[in-house]
Amino acid sequence: MMKTISDLSPRVKHYANYLRDFDDTIHSGRVVQIVGLTIESVGPITNIGDLCLIKPRSGPAVPAEVVGFRDQRVLLMPLAELTGVGPGSLVTATGSPLIIPVGPRLLGRVLNGLGQPMDDKGIIHATKHQSILGRVPTPLERQRIKDPLSVGVRAIDGLLSCGKGQRIGVFAGSGVGKSTLLGMMARNTEADVNVIALIGERGREVREFLERDLGPEGLERSVVVVATSDQPALVRIKGAMVATTIAEFFRDQGLDVLFVMDSVTRLAMAQREVGLAIGEPPATRGYTPSVFALLPRLLERTGPGKVGTITGFYTVLVEGDDMNEPITDTVRGILDGHIVLDRGLAEKNHYPAIDVLASVSRLMVEITAEEHRTLAGELRAALATYRDAEDLINIGAYASGSNPQIDRAISLYPKITKFLQQGVNETSSWTETVRHLEQILGTES
Repeated sequence: MMKTISDLSPRVKHYANYLRDFDDTIHSGRVVQIVGLTIESVGPITNIGDLCLIKPRSGPAVPAEVVGFRDQRVLLMPLAELTGVGPGSLVTATGSPLIIPVGPRLLGRVLNGLGQPMDDKGIIHATKHQSILGRVPTPLERQRIKDPLSVGVRAIDGLLSCGKGQRIGVFAGSGVGKSTLLGMMARNTEADVNVIALIGERGREVREFLERDLGPEGLERSVVVVATSDQPALVRIKGAMVATTIAEFFRDQGLDVLFVMDSVTRLAMAQREVGLAIGEPPATRGYTPSVFALLPRLLERTGPGKVGTITGFYTVLVEGDDMNEPITDTVRGILDGHIVLDRGLAEKNHYPAIDVLASVSRLMVEITAEEHRTLAGELRAALATYRDAEDLINIGAYASGSNPQIDRAISLYPKITKFLQQGVNETSSWTETVRHLEQILGTES
């Protein structure tokens, strides 16, 4: 008859309890090879995405993430400099992915790509800790997007209206005013909280953005996550995930969050760097398959939830102003609209340099009143008519009175241009923007 542990003698019981509680998982291993950005170790037993700590010859442990496995070896990528790490260095598994502190006291703070403070304001007093991997809400968990969110920029609120929980791409080449536009939105928005991710930015530009574009009043209700271009590729990727996790925390508190990431292109480049380092084959224009798997997985984490919303603005650095390059095309297909910044407008000192005819908000019809949509449609039509006839007008080949629509477009064009231009420190509420549209089109009562 089979005996239970309680029926055994004391000595046998001791070993039975030991065997029952014995954990044969190997928690540590040793570095055997480092090639480029990739560290190979024998052991520990761990999972993709888990964090490990590598002990160098001197100094603090170097965090590294498990990114793959090859020939019974663990492939890791560092989240810090590898100074002092070599063959034989001890690798210890933590058993979990990167976990960051979250809570209301994050407001006004500037964090690095691993969620650690970098603003000399002391430690973060968190109410809880969350994994940066997050979870994409199921389709039926999401609220419908019904309410508009004012960002204080006339061209967007008036003609490209954005809803609470909508995700929009800001597509632009370098040097056409992306950062300035993002700062204007962060300062003027009606959202409760801003979460701003600066991914792959030049180190010089970070302080400029904080002090010039965002300003003290914007920073006061913002959380800024910074992973500059000199940081390891994995830190840049983690920076995007850390910022998204923080936005999710505030959304789950029932708040409306404005989430801004600059830029998705540099995030994709970081993922390409990681993919190539671990042996992924290059696919479209050198981007690896993992890039196109990462983008929808990350971008879908924002949007509306059961309570609260995350309204996302993702900038895309358009290489060579090519609107059909792979990252641009992929992101445009995932998001709920796109805003195109035009270099030609910027060269004319037209700021923000938004090309409203090339831009679209897919949810504007759901969140605006019929009168607002009618006014916006009339203004876009007048602007399109003027653009079509612009060459004839400029060379004097158009005779006034030949076409009533062109005549009206010519008379409205100066007012339209003034409406679309806006100073950096100029604010415009939703009501003021709609009233301005009425004045331009001569329908104000």
